[in-house]
Order: sequence, then C-alpha cells, then structure tokens
Amino acid sequence: MENQYYAVVEKQDFFEIIENKFGELAVFIDARENEPLNPSLEYNGDGVAVLHRDDTRIIKLEGITKETSSVLAEAEVVMFVETDEDVVVRTYAVPVQTVERIEFRGRQIRADEFERYKQKSEIIDAFGAVNIWKSGEK
Repeated sequence: MENQYYAVVEKQDFFEIIENKFGELAVFIDARENEPLNPSLEYNGDGVAVLHRDDTRIIKLEGITKETSSVLAEAEVVMFVETDEDVVVRTYAVPVQTVERIEFRGRQIRADEFERYKQKSEIIDAFGAVNIWKSGEK
C-alpha cells in the first residue's frame, strides 16, 4: 500500500522561466514519471515557488530572480514544460497563488528531497471518507 501520510518535496536544481511578448510565463523543469494531477503553484514573492504537481509530489523552485519575481507575482497562470534533455515530454497550465510564506513541515530525506507531512483533511480526502462520526468528550 502506498504511503499516503506524506508528500515528497523535490528541489529542482536547474530551471528556466521564459516570458513571451504577451507577458505570459513558461517554466522549464525536468520531466517526472507520471502526469500531473490538479497542479498548482504557490509563490511567496521572495524567490521561492513550489509546484504542487499531484497528491504525493511537490517541486521546490529556489533562486527566482528579482526581475522574474515581479512578473510571476502578477501571473494568474503559468505554463509548465517538462523536458528530458531537449525533448518536451509534456506541457500543462498551472494556476498561480501568491502566499506570504511557504512552510515545509516534515523531514529531510536527501540533500534535495524532503517529506512533507499531509494535513488531516488531505488524509481524509485520500481515504475517501463518506461519513465522519465524532465521539468522546472535548
């Protein structure tokens, strides 16, 4: 059974962000194995963004330049392009949410990978609960 109690946070060491003449952004990252599922991007306005690629994988983008920061902070949607060397594996649009702070609660498992503990609501959703009964005294 797959461990549904954490999400793996990978640090993307090298990525490129490009802008077209219409002010639209595309982010080039390394391809991952599976298709993304309801991806979203959180951006803190201070050089760090995280791509929530699916329920179990988060990609951390560090070192976003100040010049890029202002454009990314204004973006509503960003195109992600996953490549294997120079070959495009997939592209997908991702909504951008600007947040004050990005927090990782979990543990480091490698130099470039962390486990983020899921929230109670995420576990309940993953379990597929149809009823919840609360018992006992508070």
